[in-house]
Amino acid sequence: MINTYQTSVAPPPVPPRYAKPQPVLIPAQLPAPNSGKPLIRFLVALVILHLLLSVGGFIYLFHQQNPGSSENLPSHQRQVGFLSAEKQEITYRALARMVATTPKEESKGYLQWDMKHSIRKNINYYRSSWLTILEPGDYFVYSRVTFSKSHVKEPLTSWVKMRKTEEEEEKVMMVASCSLSDSASSPQLCTASQGDLISLESGDQLSVWVPDLSLVNYKDGATVFGMYKL
Repeated sequence: MINTYQTSVAPPPVPPRYAKPQPVLIPAQLPAPNSGKPLIRFLVALVILHLLLSVGGFIYLFHQQNPGSSENLPSHQRQVGFLSAEKQEITYRALARMVATTPKEESKGYLQWDMKHSIRKNINYYRSSWLTILEPGDYFVYSRVTFSKSHVKEPLTSWVKMRKTEEEEEKVMMVASCSLSDSASSPQLCTASQGDLISLESGDQLSVWVPDLSLVNYKDGATVFGMYKL
């Protein structure tokens, strides 16, 4: 006998398959059309500020190196500027310090100067004996003539002479003298020094004259002549 019970009964239902949960995608928020403008403005402002600072620095350095009118400057800055100008004026002020050298030719009693060891600024010279004034003004003129020998009849004297031109008569501006003892057996030296304030004009010429050039000591700058503008 065939058992048809199991075949006639329907099979139990298969439980339904639940679908996997799908991820929920949240759409990203799109940036606003004008959201990048503040950053761009900030960067542009930063660049402009940098340029302004750079230009300002260059202008400051330019004025520091090329000072203009000091009327609008504070009092202490004007004072510093005036002191700097005064130092510059003193640096380029006319002056001369001439060192005498042994005459190489007949100079008729006028001392000759060693140009290699002498100093001149804004003062010219003529024939190695005369100094020519280029800037008119008040000058302090000085000379120091050292003698190593005495003269039998004449005192040891030096004259500072001035002339306008070579043809005009010379004028004695200063005179100085010294003496040596004839009884002394050891070598002696004496120095005739002089200095005075003289007003000079452009083109004036000055020189130092002694009666006998062979009596003068020319060693180690013992005999000098000079001037400087006040």
